Formats: sequence, structure tokens, C-alpha cells
Amino acid sequence: MLFYDPARCTGCRYCEMACSYKHFGVIDYRLARRHVIFDPENVLFEAVQCRHCEEPVCASVCPTEAIRKDEKTGWVLINPMKCIGCRSCVLSCPMGVPWFDEERKVAVKCDFCDGDPWCAKYCSAQAIQVMPREEALELMRRVYGV
Repeated sequence: MLFYDPARCTGCRYCEMACSYKHFGVIDYRLARRHVIFDPENVLFEAVQCRHCEEPVCASVCPTEAIRKDEKTGWVLINPMKCIGCRSCVLSCPMGVPWFDEERKVAVKCDFCDGDPWCAKYCSAQAIQVMPREEALELMRRVYGV
């Protein structure tokens, strides 16, 4: 899974640029499937990204089963050919991750770049790293005190 360490993030937003370029061939923050926001209360940057949940709520509310969790990889994926654009996943995700692509009329979110996530690849501060779920959960407990 992707692990994000806010203490390392510089707010450069390269991850968003890489994501939009990988998926749409243009650098456009609005098209990124992950977003970086500034948290003024804690004076740090936070990432809004798919956690590829163990039991994804987005998949359970999808009326067409367009969202599924790949049992082998653990990635939660949206099949745009099955998505009817009802936005149930957008409304149900506790992280606020899926967003509705107005142009394509479907929900979109991180697809893990088919195993080579560009957000992590191009994060110069290494605030985004790919690691096994167990290791990421342990780091999240330390970083966030969860």
C-alpha cells in the first residue's frame, strides 16, 4: 500500500503532477487521483489518497459492482465500463477519496498505477512510499498515534 508521512512532505505537489500526467497525459492538479492539502491547524501538508481499505465501503455501496478489491494485490479498483456515475462511492468513502470525473461521467480514484505508483516514484522527499500493509499500518500507528 501507499504510506504517506506528512512530516516529510514539502508540499511540492509533484505527486499530483505525476498522477495527472500518468493518467491523462497533462499536468493538471484537478485531474490527480490523489490530492495534497495544507492543514493550518497542525502546520503540515496532508494527502488525500486511497487507502485501499481491507473492507472498502465504496465497493459495498456500488450498485453495479464497478468497484472491487483485487484479492491478489489488495488494490481497490473502479471499472469505468461498469460505473453508472451514481456517486455512491464518492459520498460513502470516509476518506473522501473517489471523485466524479465530469468529463467522463464516472467515479475515479487511485489505481496504484498498475503496480508502479508514480506519486511515490516522483516524490523527491520520499513522503510517499510503497510498502506492505502490515509495515504501513505500524508506521501509521507511530506517525498518527492510532
